[in-house]
Amino acid sequence: CVTLDVQAACRDTTVTQELLKEGFHRDLLVKVELGEDAGGCAVAARMRLPPGIYVDPYELATLQQHNLTKAVLFPDVIDLEAPEYLARDLLVLLFLEPDARCSRCFRAAVPVHVRYHRPAEGTEEALVVLESPEVLLCCCHSHLSAECWEPAEVDTPCSSDNTGPCQWHSTKHRPAYEESMLRVPVGLREHSSLVCALTLLTTGLCSGLILAAACKYGHFS
Repeated sequence: CVTLDVQAACRDTTVTQELLKEGFHRDLLVKVELGEDAGGCAVAARMRLPPGIYVDPYELATLQQHNLTKAVLFPDVIDLEAPEYLARDLLVLLFLEPDARCSRCFRAAVPVHVRYHRPAEGTEEALVVLESPEVLLCCCHSHLSAECWEPAEVDTPCSSDNTGPCQWHSTKHRPAYEESMLRVPVGLREHSSLVCALTLLTTGLCSGLILAAACKYGHFS
């Protein structure tokens, strides 16, 4: 009976994420509807991005200067040029803003970029799976129900512009999660010989034209 009462009191937290725009440069929109009112609490989404997608820390810093997006990256040093097979996971703590249309709703968006993938065999697409974020609450001036929330191991302040310590909490019960998939166009491995041959031919032709122009119009002492 106690278990049933706890489950009834701890209503599900709904988490949805949506990839906006097209191509290799997208916006990841995260929307959260809490199962209970969290007035006065900071709400964040902890997302683990796979190696195929990343957040540009320089772009993020510019957005935070204009108060457009608030987030913390782990690690904060990222190789922007690395392909997917040489990159590693990225942990993002995205601070959510209240939604004026719903008292228990929060949302935020962060720009994400897709990395280049290896050529595939038999398919022109690679799948990047985005796991649903974990919802975190930080209530510095109020208390959360111990039956519904437990302390989370997050060494980050309650906001991106606050340096003071804060205890974050995550839900004990299972929230309503869903994954998102991003389809990335990739080259066909069976075309590699043709691509290499055309690349060498084009490089040789262009080099020859440059050399001929230099010999014809260049002034050599």
